[in-house]
Amino acid sequence: MTDLLDDPAASKRQGWRSYLPASWVQRGPLIPVLRFSGAIGMITPLRPGLSLSTSASAIEKAFSMRGAKAVAIQINSPGGSAVQSMLIYKRVRALAAEKNLKVYVFAEDVAASGGYLLALAGDEIYADPSSIIGSIGVITATFGLNRLIEKIGVERRVYTAGKSKDTLDVFLPEKPDDVERIKAIQEDVHRSFIDLVKTRRGTKIEKAGDMLFTGEFWTGQKALELGLVDGLSDLRGKMREIYGDEVRLKLVMPSTSWLRRRRSVFAEGRALEFSFLPGGFAADLISAIEARALWSRFGF
Repeated sequence: MTDLLDDPAASKRQGWRSYLPASWVQRGPLIPVLRFSGAIGMITPLRPGLSLSTSASAIEKAFSMRGAKAVAIQINSPGGSAVQSMLIYKRVRALAAEKNLKVYVFAEDVAASGGYLLALAGDEIYADPSSIIGSIGVITATFGLNRLIEKIGVERRVYTAGKSKDTLDVFLPEKPDDVERIKAIQEDVHRSFIDLVKTRRGTKIEKAGDMLFTGEFWTGQKALELGLVDGLSDLRGKMREIYGDEVRLKLVMPSTSWLRRRRSVFAEGRALEFSFLPGGFAADLISAIEARALWSRFGF
């Protein structure tokens, strides 16, 4: 503003724009920024989680911004639902192709398991040297409480139509057939994950080979050596390096209103269960425990 006041000719050329804050009239390249944070797919009414239904509107908005030169995505997720991870991945890639926009992904603390699957939506992936990257595998965890209910004298009665309907029931002894079926399902999901990694990373991971797919995870520095990421950088630094110091980073956040959360739950065909009811409280508690367990695997 001072420069314009000292130069009447410049002020005249700028017209009414000279009276607006500089941030309103910047003309640098625009980069919409999406944030994918938290456990994936663990949804309760007051814990909306990360899913396609909670992130779709923000994704659409980011790729529809007029003048956008690319889209950047920040990821901080220990994983979760393989299905929701893939749905978000597909939506990002579909819009990237439709709008002809390059996608840059930046891993923060963790981009592991389903979080790394999300990162594969990027044309280029960057991480901090201390980020946790990888965990390309599938895990199923449950409990065995059959001996507990025997000790406390509880008799449980279960009636099913279909001999496998009680698979992995925590109050029944483990059955070898159940374990075999679950492992077969895990193999299918794992194979799909591996195929996607190979397709997206291509020759960058050839030297590392199949050791990438054991479920192991690494620091960002090691992930760069293995070809899982393309460089070590943060979002602002890399975008300024590519698009110049005048680049504009515009954070696009999903709606967090209570009404939208209700719509998200109904949209997935699930009855709304309010958190102040016992069932709702239990759902929130279980979701919190599951999410905490995911984070704790990576030291967070």
